[in-house]
Amino acid sequence: MRGMMLAVLAAGVAGPALAQQAPTLAGRQVEALDRGLVAVPAAEGNHVSWRLLGSDAKGARFTLYRDGKPIAEVSGTEATSVLDKAGSATSRYTVAVAGEKPGAAVAPWAGGYLAIPLDKPADRITPDGETYGYTANDASVGDLDGDGRYELIVKWYPTIAKDNAFSGYTGETLIDAYTLDGKRLWRIDLGRNIRSGAHYTQFMVYDVDGDGRAEVAMKTADGTIDGTGKAIGDASKDWRSGEHQVDVPDRTGSTVLPDGRKVASLKGRILAGPEYLTVFDGRTGRALATQPYAPPRDPRTDTPTYEQMAETWGDGYGNRSERYLAGVAYLDGHRPSLVFGRGYYARSTIAAWDYRGGKLVRRWLFDSAAPGNEKFAGQGNHQLSVADVDGDGRDEVIYGSMAIDDDGKGLWSSGLGHGDAMHVSDLDPDHPGLEKFGVHENMRMSGNRGAAMLDARTGAILWSTPADRDTGRGIAIDIDPRHPGAEAWASNAPDLYDAKGQVIPGGHPRAANFGIWWDGDRLRELLDGNRITKWDWTNGTETLLLEPAGTISNNGTKRNPALSADILGDWREELVLPSADSRELRIYTTPIPTTERVVTLMHDPVYRLGVAWQNTAYNQPPHLSYFFGAR
Repeated sequence: MRGMMLAVLAAGVAGPALAQQAPTLAGRQVEALDRGLVAVPAAEGNHVSWRLLGSDAKGARFTLYRDGKPIAEVSGTEATSVLDKAGSATSRYTVAVAGEKPGAAVAPWAGGYLAIPLDKPADRITPDGETYGYTANDASVGDLDGDGRYELIVKWYPTIAKDNAFSGYTGETLIDAYTLDGKRLWRIDLGRNIRSGAHYTQFMVYDVDGDGRAEVAMKTADGTIDGTGKAIGDASKDWRSGEHQVDVPDRTGSTVLPDGRKVASLKGRILAGPEYLTVFDGRTGRALATQPYAPPRDPRTDTPTYEQMAETWGDGYGNRSERYLAGVAYLDGHRPSLVFGRGYYARSTIAAWDYRGGKLVRRWLFDSAAPGNEKFAGQGNHQLSVADVDGDGRDEVIYGSMAIDDDGKGLWSSGLGHGDAMHVSDLDPDHPGLEKFGVHENMRMSGNRGAAMLDARTGAILWSTPADRDTGRGIAIDIDPRHPGAEAWASNAPDLYDAKGQVIPGGHPRAANFGIWWDGDRLRELLDGNRITKWDWTNGTETLLLEPAGTISNNGTKRNPALSADILGDWREELVLPSADSRELRIYTTPIPTTERVVTLMHDPVYRLGVAWQNTAYNQPPHLSYFFGAR
């Protein structure tokens, strides 16, 4: 395969229960995962699958057992997927590399999913007397205790959460951690001085210090309560603005009064007070290290005026300055760093942090407002991506229509401006390296381009589509085996394009949202809300594969899952959705066998980092570092 596929090398991985230091593959720190054995009811019997690890010897063979007796021998070329037609609801399965002792036994998931009970928070009340509740929102995974199994980290969203453009109290954001057995490990309450909405809280779950256990990192403030009940900063402070209005020079988030004045309400906005970045212990939720967030709202004071904020960010009421992005990147090519951004409409800033030996130290800060960085202004997206786009072994941060090199310097700016969706992978296997497909909303900057495919190394435009208005959604995944590479389409354009930008007759799927590997082939299926469908490229229609009752998707019209990622079983992706009452998270895994033998996607560098940033703003599905599609 072409692209930057992670080399599959034997790495001497320590047993997961003994993990004290993260193993490496191809020089990069990776997770020491167990087999992730899972069984679900299928059309006949049970479908059983498990992980093929990046550290497994080439040609590793496996033995699958049912109730202690071997039922299948899997050769070194066969998939880690077995349809056990004689399996039942009472069957118990184990698996082992041939000749070794099998691991723990698993039972089939009743109803085809694993239910994780959630401890739903009690209702709360705003300062002005409004009662609000909570819904389960975005989720992430990480091995918090080093046993080789993932835990789930869940964000609780108040029902009055708001976009930055709107004023008002939003309630507190809460972060929980749960085992796959349903035990709640801890809860972090970000407190009244962190506003709630899609753009405020991005939480990174990753083993950033290399001890074999994942930490959790996020922006905090006065009154954030860690998982042990200890406050960060001054818990007595309340930095929320009261009810008053300010004159504004533009209409973004503003109201036009009868006299023609444009005003914005500051009620509930948090525009003053200290800001922090905190790393928490994944096992307990205890705050391990805290540093001032970089950059601050204003370098001159913790309490900037409206005029100072407008001078620095383009508005004075937090619409631009309070939009955050976050990710994880291997900036030295070996160990992970935290990446936390602020702003993308006008001024874009990105800070990289290392957590080593119990200390949180800033590695670098990129600022589009710094002299010489003028071409990077206004190029940010509602999400980011991380990949080694220049082939030097170290990651870059793709921040919309620009990329930042591993050393914190601007690598390229396409000049196409802001957009709401982008995808970075080897989308065109005939073109060297990786590509970036994205949609754009600033017609002046983009030159009336609605979508464009770029060379991810240089930012050069490979092809584009015309538009005269904001293109809000777009996606690039392989759904049609007749054309090499990924197919791409956008929400407000009628055509489906191949990887070269040529129109494929017959239209495109109804939604341009998420993709998921679900059935047994290498094409990606379509995920929109809680529906998984298969594109019928012959008839231009979709076939429904899964629509689980009693579940919901997140974030309004974004209709994204809590998480979709390869977290169990073979290389196919699991779908994680909240129940309609937010009393549980449900993990769905495919009941369909496959003949494709593929290393767990979580041992691919671009994919694993994509899963880490899945809870970041307007997230898009994780992609691989290499082309994985129809052959």
